[in-house]
Amino acid sequence: MEKPLLGKTALVTGSTSGVGRKIAEVLAEAGCRIALNGFGERADIEALRAGLESDHGVKVIYHGANLRNPLEIGELIAETTAQLGPVDILVNNAGIQFVSPIEDFPEEKWDEIIAVNLSAAFHATKLVLPAMKANRWGRIINIASAHGLVGSSSKSAYVAAKHGLVGLTKVTALETARDGITCNALCAGFVQTALVDAQIDSQAKAAGLPREKIRDELILSKHPTREFVQFSHLTAYVLLLCSAAGASTTGAALSIDGGWTAV
Repeated sequence: MEKPLLGKTALVTGSTSGVGRKIAEVLAEAGCRIALNGFGERADIEALRAGLESDHGVKVIYHGANLRNPLEIGELIAETTAQLGPVDILVNNAGIQFVSPIEDFPEEKWDEIIAVNLSAAFHATKLVLPAMKANRWGRIINIASAHGLVGSSSKSAYVAAKHGLVGLTKVTALETARDGITCNALCAGFVQTALVDAQIDSQAKAAGLPREKIRDELILSKHPTREFVQFSHLTAYVLLLCSAAGASTTGAALSIDGGWTAV
């Protein structure tokens, strides 16, 4: 099978589950060396790491950096570079969520969400840019959200972080436009991840309603298609942006949301 990204090094944050895991899988299949990052049971993470290596014949490492801590982000970049070479593809995917009206929103939750969903992307981007510029090639893909373009009640920190991530994407693209580097944001609607399932369960419990009603009325009602976004819809964009065909796409906030932001 053709491996269009053979020899590239890709770091995907939040890649031990959900969207990040699927992105790591397709990049490994395309020939990238992979640095995994995220939380989970060590045995499960090792099975994922070893499976990617054996299935795709590429080197895969794991680093458990806590992205709330800039020093640990620095360690993540340094270890990736030491073991796999300079980062060619950075996917800032890690994200957390908390739902509450502003007046009840815990300050520590605000700080935590901004740190993981926005500041971590800034710190990682800052650290990988020098090598990308030296190599005259780089791809930075920020996994934003439809909430990077529109708002929703009770999600102040998440919406603020994702709007900020779209803004960071634009500035990064402008500053690197002549360096062979692109930076884009994928603004997805609801993907059926563990994070979304937990959100559905939480809202169903709070409202005393069946989870199917919450799923259909509060989640999928945002999508004119009435369908979840599929993992493959996101991973296809990642491969496109990393290909030669993606070279002129930079600074874009690409909506993959079943029509959510069209209305």
